[in-house]
Amino acid sequence: MEPACLSLGSNLGRRRDNLRRALELLDEHAGIHLRAVSPVYETEPVGGVEQPDFLNLAARAEVELAPEQLLDACLEIEDRLGRVRRQPWGPRLIDIDLLLVGDHVIASDRLVLPHPHMHLRRFVLEPLAGITPNTVHPRLGRTVSELLAALPPGGPAVRPAHPPAAVWPRVS
Repeated sequence: MEPACLSLGSNLGRRRDNLRRALELLDEHAGIHLRAVSPVYETEPVGGVEQPDFLNLAARAEVELAPEQLLDACLEIEDRLGRVRRQPWGPRLIDIDLLLVGDHVIASDRLVLPHPHMHLRRFVLEPLAGITPNTVHPRLGRTVSELLAALPPGGPAVRPAHPPAAVWPRVS
């Protein structure tokens, strides 16, 4: 087993329920074992497309899957929950991004690890720092907390919205 960090977001429908159901499906997968879930944050969208605000969270898991298999599992869960891919950076019922899987560094047509933009996004780093602050980015050699502290002030707002138990009652 190796550690994996995920970012989940939703800005359509019942956003909190979408996050809760995605977490349930992740944890029900035989090769994915959720270990920690961050609080939920409300965040302004990025990318310039007019759309509702997102609810975002981070999750830490132990996985028995190769990174590509984990990607397939996440895409399958998005599909099961009704995600439709119409517009890049557009609104979405659910989005599950792989941020880190162990120390893997991958750049393929299907998967880039670590996530190529994670170190630039407060809506990713703030929740992630709450559950795994000392995890080191394998390409940048800096911890999640250090990456968060290095972000410039400003940018899209990231506001606490709900405690972890609002979407994941098995919080330890």
